[in-house]
Amino acid sequence: MSDDPIITEKRRFHIEEVILILLLILSLVGIGIMDFSPSDGYGYWLIMMLLFGLFAMIIGWVQSKHRSSDFKLILREQSMHWGTSLLVVGGTFIIHQSDRFEEEDAGLVILLILSLSTMLDGLRVGWRFSLVGLFLGVAAVVTVYTPHFLWVELGIAILIVAATIFWELHMEKKAQS
Repeated sequence: MSDDPIITEKRRFHIEEVILILLLILSLVGIGIMDFSPSDGYGYWLIMMLLFGLFAMIIGWVQSKHRSSDFKLILREQSMHWGTSLLVVGGTFIIHQSDRFEEEDAGLVILLILSLSTMLDGLRVGWRFSLVGLFLGVAAVVTVYTPHFLWVELGIAILIVAATIFWELHMEKKAQS
């Protein structure tokens, strides 16, 4: 493979875009699960916290140009970030177990925690990751106020993907000029 930065940037864009699309799809699945079975939704979002952390590490590794010293730093930072996020989710579970709020509410609170963690991690790994976090936060609110929320959220997800592709094409065209 060539060391040409344009090829590297294109490859990085494709990897990040695939991860963005995958996380949006998995998020939509989780929102559907949470609507159908709140107790299953809690477990799903817990697993998603781990997946989001893994994908953030993959993006960080791709951006680091595969240097082992950079990967160690990425691994440490990401582990701390997502580990503390899991601790907060554990706190949510403990509060839920004390009957302070309903099971449906626990899933929404965890969704908001995941949203915040993802948006903040996006400052480190890239704006697309922040967009997924923003989507999760909006999805939590839309879920509460809209009866047919899955269709609305699907539309938002499609809009996000289209906007990121359009933005990348625009930037590529601008760079070639």
